[in-house]
This record gives sequence, C-alpha cells and structure tokens, in this order.
Amino acid sequence: MLPSHTADGRVVMPKIVLFYRFTPLADPEMVRLWQREVCERYGLTGRILISRDGINGTVGGPMADVKRYVRGLKEYPPFKDIDVKWSDGTGDDFPRLSVKVRDEIVTFGVPDEISVDESGIVGGGTHLSPEQVHELVAEHGEDVVFFDGRNALEASVGRFRGAVVPDVATTKDFVAELDSGKYDDLKQRPVISYCTGGIRCEVLSALMRRRGFEQVYQLDGGIVRYAEKYGDDGLWDGSLFVFDKRMTLDYSDHTKVIGRCAVCDSPTKEFLDCAQQGCKALELVCASCQQVSPLCTEHR
Repeated sequence: MLPSHTADGRVVMPKIVLFYRFTPLADPEMVRLWQREVCERYGLTGRILISRDGINGTVGGPMADVKRYVRGLKEYPPFKDIDVKWSDGTGDDFPRLSVKVRDEIVTFGVPDEISVDESGIVGGGTHLSPEQVHELVAEHGEDVVFFDGRNALEASVGRFRGAVVPDVATTKDFVAELDSGKYDDLKQRPVISYCTGGIRCEVLSALMRRRGFEQVYQLDGGIVRYAEKYGDDGLWDGSLFVFDKRMTLDYSDHTKVIGRCAVCDSPTKEFLDCAQQGCKALELVCASCQQVSPLCTEHR
C-alpha cells in the first residue's frame, strides 16, 4: 500500500478499523445520528450497524482522521472498552458511508435468543487469547475442534487447520445448521469458534451452548488478533477474507494459497465479483481464467 499526498504535500496514510461492542443501548437512533455526523465530519466511509444490543462497524480513511474518530468513540461511556483492530487500507476501500439501526448488529435472525448486559453477551463461550488457544490444543490435541463461524466462501481462502466449516452461505443459516444434528458428535469435545474479528462468535458460541455444546470457546479478537500474533507460523492456513475492496489479507511473505479456481481448479485467492454480471455472489476464479473469459461459472 502506498501513501497518498495532499495538495500541500502532506502524506495521507489510509487506515481501516474494525470494531464491535455488545452493550445495552437505550437510544440506538441517537447513536446512529451521532455516528453518521462524526464520520461525515472526518470524511470516513464504511459500514456501521447499531441495535439495542450494541455497535458493529468497519470504517476507513486517512490515519489522522481515523484516530480522531476512534478517540471520540471511546469517550462515549458504553464504548470506552471497545476493542479496535487496525489494518492498512488503500484509500478506496469502501464506496460510501452506511450507518443503520437494525434488530441485530450481526444477523443470525434470532434476536430474542440473545441477551446482553454491560459485560457483553450473556452465556457465550469462554474467550481464549491466541496463546491460550495454543495451550488448549497442546493439552487436548486432536480432540480440540476449530469451528468456523463464517460462511463457506470466506473459509475457502483461509481457515484453521482441520477446521469444521459449516455449509452456510449467510450467517442466518447457522441456526438451522446447528439444529440439523450434524454436529451433535462434537457436543462433548472442546470447540473453539472463530471468525474474522470475533463478533459472529460472540453470538454463535451462545447459540451453541444453548443447544447443548458443553465446552465452547471463542477466539478473542478473531482471526485478526491471532494473525497479528502468529501470522502464518501457527495453526492458521491461507488468506483472510475481508468485506471491502481489498478482498483478502495476508499476514506474512509465505502465506499458503489454499483456494481453488472454480474454472480450472488451480490454486488461487482471487475473487471474481459476479455482481458486475448480474449475480449476487463472489466466486473464486484465478487471474488467468478471468483474463480468458471474465464470466462467472453461473454464466458459462
């Protein structure tokens, strides 16, 4: 990533921040208006969701402006302990700013199953730091199950080694997947749920515990925090899928390529944006196949 410059020659280094906080909010609409005003003031773009249960956002812009935004975010008492994850941007990662109030800040479709207090989700899994994940694996070995809390497309380019990857296209599919009985054999084993930044596993781990999973953990800070600590020299293989124009992130100079091209089956981490051709999904298609025929497999 190269920095840009202002008209007077100052360096502008784009940054992206990922954050969430489960905490009761008495007036989500007030928070929405405040967040939109602050983001517009600093020229930030991205997506922020707010509900009675908290906030979930990813925004980006020049480093100095993002720092001002984060500082103001943490000055609001309910968000004072919010965990903010930083990464490099390109300066053109989000097409617009979206700030909305929703029933859920991560959409599992079961808002009535979730209870939140000032400490976060009630009844969720035990949080494990990256180091504690390694300690649990060292203690229990192959009995430990990594359970992917993302959709199958995200997992196609990167996942924990040997992870269970549920056959889901959207987060809403997880409830039916858990209720199907497919994973009942895991209910007595140590299960570590994981996702990009940790928010989906806050809810997923609570839903799993409600359904009889006895030893449920969640990777604190998600894949982002784990990769910051261990890069590609731990238990993670591949690239991290992200929901902006960057598409994927690598955390070392020796990242494995584990994705497979939908056309020729060669290794790739390149995504084709099928939405440009009237589809509603992304697809893994290597650069060579995109150059030969830039149509997704649905249109071939």
